[in-house]
Amino acid sequence: MCNVPRQIRAAVYGVPRPDSTVQHVLFDADGVLQEIPGGWYAAMEPYLGDRARDFLHETWKDELPMLAGQGDYLPVLATTLRKYGVAAPVAEVYDAVWKNIVLIEESLAVVRALRRNGYGVHLGTNQESYRGAHMRTALGYDDLFDVSCYSYDLGVAKPDPAFFTRAADRIGADPSTILFIDDTAKNVDAARTAGLPAEQWTFTEGHSTLHTLLTKYEITAHQP
Repeated sequence: MCNVPRQIRAAVYGVPRPDSTVQHVLFDADGVLQEIPGGWYAAMEPYLGDRARDFLHETWKDELPMLAGQGDYLPVLATTLRKYGVAAPVAEVYDAVWKNIVLIEESLAVVRALRRNGYGVHLGTNQESYRGAHMRTALGYDDLFDVSCYSYDLGVAKPDPAFFTRAADRIGADPSTILFIDDTAKNVDAARTAGLPAEQWTFTEGHSTLHTLLTKYEITAHQP
């Protein structure tokens, strides 16, 4: 959601260059805007030690239908925790691991600068409904972005090209005008298949690299 309509923001702060094809930027979340401190494996180790990696890969596979909005993830997660002998309540583990999100402030600054400069800024992320709801409200993403495209809500997950087709429909723009930024190559390839210009980037590469990528599309993300 957006507090100030894009048309008003454009009038106040200026609009993207008229000769620039890209008018919107669609951002992935994990690895681009946010991270789990120390990574998923380290977050799970207090509960499972050296079995954390095996557990996470199993539960991520179980989670796939929920990323597309099919089913309830917490009961599935609870079953796998019991299988691995974890006695802690599923809500405790979920809060300690899945909600253990730190925002990358430099990335958010880029998002805000793009909005001030008149671009549409949007979120395109694979999430099941519980984590998605947490991101929308507790992390403030509904206020940060013009349009939020969560896989559970779209009914399809990356790297399916249909994710990007539906995201473009929700944004209300031609795919060729939406630049997609993601940390995973297969998602970038899928976006290009759907007709979006796309670039692979993660915050660990540094934000100067992100600015360089944006300038390829004549996009300015500096303070006006």
